[in-house]
Amino acid sequence: MPTTMRPRILAIGGALRRESFNQKLAVIAAEGARAAGAEVTLAVLREYPMPLYDADLEAEQGLPETVRQLKKLFVEHHGLILASPEYNTSMTGVFKNAIDWVSRSETKEETPLAAIAGKTVVLCAASPGALGGLRGLIHVRAMLSSLGANVLPDQVTVNQAHKAFSPDGRLVDEKLDARVRGLGATLARHLGKLLA
Repeated sequence: MPTTMRPRILAIGGALRRESFNQKLAVIAAEGARAAGAEVTLAVLREYPMPLYDADLEAEQGLPETVRQLKKLFVEHHGLILASPEYNTSMTGVFKNAIDWVSRSETKEETPLAAIAGKTVVLCAASPGALGGLRGLIHVRAMLSSLGANVLPDQVTVNQAHKAFSPDGRLVDEKLDARVRGLGATLARHLGKLLA
């Protein structure tokens, strides 16, 4: 009897700030995915410093080592939990830059967009603003979908993020906390069905 493969999920926030609300959000969603049976890896974007994408740099030196490391994480996981801040009604430049880099093929044999195409993704956002990062997620969803990711319709936004988290990184609102955990669980269950 064949055994079902355990879903592997990468969770990452799209900001560099040490106390990033979105990294905290990614942690909570990751806990929901783990509780639903997934194997989850948490990544912190600030631990993968990289230059702005430059085709000349890529042609001369290939992918920077930090990009290779992050890309490897993307490739090795079936699904992604992406918590993306909203900067000026869009995604952060550092998050867009990371996607620009990891989407690059290193060899002719590599499947195009191997780090993103075919991945199943859930999105969430936290912002001090009234919409909780909703406008930025529209751009993230459009970008990832155009790169071949399957972005699930479920998403959660957290407004007034500067008041939403307790000192230990939890969401003060228990119902909202359950929704974010549920987002991770939804991804885990969806992947479980795909991998069965």
